[in-house]
Amino acid sequence: MSLDNPLLKKLLHDVGTGALQLPDFQREWKWGDERIKALIATVTLDYPLGVVMALQTAGTSPFRARPLHGAEAVGERTPELLLLDGQQRLTSLFQALHRDQPVETVDGRNKDIKVWYYIDIAKAVGPPSDRDEAIVSVPESRIVEGSSRRPGLDLSTTERECEAGMFPLHIVFDTQRTTTWQKEYVKLDDAHWDAWSDFKDLVLNRVQAFNVPMINLPADTTMDAVCAVFERVNTGGIPLNVFELLTATYAGDQAHVQEFGTYYQLPEEWKAIKERLVSQHPVFGSLETAGSDDGLSSSDFLQAVALLRTWELKQSGMPGAVSCKRRDLLNLPLADFRRLAPRIADAFAWVGSFLANQCIVRSRDLPYRTQLVPLATVRAILGEATDEFAAEERISQWYWNGVLGEMYGGAIESRFSRDVEQLVAWIRGEHHAVPDTVNDAAFFADRLDTLTTRNSAAYKGIYALLIKQGAVDWYFTEAPLNPARILAHAVDVRQIFPKSWADKQGGRHAKHVYSIVNKTPLSHRASRSMTGLPGSYLKALQLESGMRPEWFDDVIATHLIDPSTLHELDYERFYESRAKQLQELVDAAMGKRTVIRDGLGG
Repeated sequence: MSLDNPLLKKLLHDVGTGALQLPDFQREWKWGDERIKALIATVTLDYPLGVVMALQTAGTSPFRARPLHGAEAVGERTPELLLLDGQQRLTSLFQALHRDQPVETVDGRNKDIKVWYYIDIAKAVGPPSDRDEAIVSVPESRIVEGSSRRPGLDLSTTERECEAGMFPLHIVFDTQRTTTWQKEYVKLDDAHWDAWSDFKDLVLNRVQAFNVPMINLPADTTMDAVCAVFERVNTGGIPLNVFELLTATYAGDQAHVQEFGTYYQLPEEWKAIKERLVSQHPVFGSLETAGSDDGLSSSDFLQAVALLRTWELKQSGMPGAVSCKRRDLLNLPLADFRRLAPRIADAFAWVGSFLANQCIVRSRDLPYRTQLVPLATVRAILGEATDEFAAEERISQWYWNGVLGEMYGGAIESRFSRDVEQLVAWIRGEHHAVPDTVNDAAFFADRLDTLTTRNSAAYKGIYALLIKQGAVDWYFTEAPLNPARILAHAVDVRQIFPKSWADKQGGRHAKHVYSIVNKTPLSHRASRSMTGLPGSYLKALQLESGMRPEWFDDVIATHLIDPSTLHELDYERFYESRAKQLQELVDAAMGKRTVIRDGLGG
């Protein structure tokens, strides 16, 4: 790393020639008009501008590069420096002080405008405290319409600029044009000589001699370091993610350009993959947001690719661990990504089918999105071997232990790696030890009382298990709920004993009324008939179904509910009976016994 102090004039020249460009992960951003005026005032006063940072390329850019906004005319060329910090300052100064076109910015209402920047000579030679007022922006036409409160201003010609004493800042580094403008200015009045002399000393000379402190990172700086540096110096903006950095890195891959004649577009590839996945499995998100990180994210996909790649490297005898930390993603070569991405995409498609078999078909019902990363990796490693009965049983047990034991709610990268290696070995029968996620998971029965919202993975898990074990809707009674019926009938979690009733009862009934124990998956149509108490709304639903009362009781029982407890409005017996059955449902899914509860009031 080196520290330099180049002239602002040279930096802006380098922007204009393309010697200084942006890595393509940098986002576009417009500074507002007032902020640009304050920046210009800083330069004219020779006040510190702040350090900028760039990455040397040594003639080979590690990223696809693009010019700063306003310098697009440079075309395709390999830059000497890639700007990591200082984009907005240099973009604003390039447009305002170097480019012979109006500056594209926004006004106080965030409305796009195009303006020219001028400096009022009379105010500029006054006290430094007046400098902000000396910097003036005018419309693209260079004409400011007058009003009852302020006079108009016409700067449409050089003569009118000189008459108004307004120096055009976009020519400040053009010696010939500045000299020509000076001649016009002093020709109007001999008294202008003194004003111009002061203006040159106090403004022009300072701008032309203005230095910018600049940190230059060497060309061999690692991708991980570039990402870390960028995140630290851009704390005021949106954090840079690995996907954006890889997008720029892959786009700069010259081997791909030479082979295919164009740069690799990672966002387009990811969008195509996600569109395929969400069209088959809504649990991954929606088609409307297929290009975004709604639902299954680009980070999830990259992590799975990295896990598969590091698995292969370890199996081949290479040093290193199975891992998907940031450095593993940043060190993921384009050739390996292109080779492994189709396998991971197919693996996620299989994961979508696996989730549907667990009756999890919508993204909002997915307990843990992150748990899908190791699952897809295991499928990519084992392929069709995961379809064998014994493998399906073990994968299902591992999955439900992760969900009901709430194992994927904290730090997960190390669990990813362990689960991939341990689950693969367990499925292959290479040793008798079960994965840590299965071995360590526990479901304390009292947890049922506190599962009240979708924020909990276990809450969503029990909801899905109720459907999976054969719950029949209380309106559409012809068959048990299944993935297709969940979508067709807008199935959701519905409350059994209403909160209004529990409030009137007081005591411990109200305490657990929002628990998953007092909720069950039912269609929107069934919920419309669930007004009042269970004893009355169940009779209405039974009549709507056309069933005999005892048959409809059998439908109620498919939800692991004792029908008599609802008919008799015996909430305590209902809660204890159903909690016990839900515990048994959890036990079966996890393949272990749960810790016994103390009772309803415990």
